[in-house]
Amino acid sequence: MLFWETVGTGAGQPAVILDFAEIWRAAEKIVFSGTLETVSSFRTRIERDFDPDAIRRLKQASESDLTIGGAELAGQAIASGLVDEFRLLLVPILVGGGKRLWPQDVGGVALELLDERRFREGVVSVHYRVA
Repeated sequence: MLFWETVGTGAGQPAVILDFAEIWRAAEKIVFSGTLETVSSFRTRIERDFDPDAIRRLKQASESDLTIGGAELAGQAIASGLVDEFRLLLVPILVGGGKRLWPQDVGGVALELLDERRFREGVVSVHYRVA
């Protein structure tokens, strides 16, 4: 079972963790995977291929925002023109490797800064809209 499915059952978690867990459990989730056979989270389904037209229809039918997680999937959505806004948390830790924030073939997207917030420990939240 995923952390977000059970975190509310334990004591001592910060309010932000409990708030996000509630949002996670209420959300309909789609996992794009060519290999995953079963899901480990409630309200979750597997899709084998990323279909931009299907996501476009989902966006049009949705009454709330859609969230995309993962660098590769986000890159496909950006390249398909599906992303309207970016909300990023910048954490001041140099890891020295890993996946790029954006795939190499995604670039030249003009962004307009809508909001920025600074938190303790140096974390910064930025919110951009595609210009």
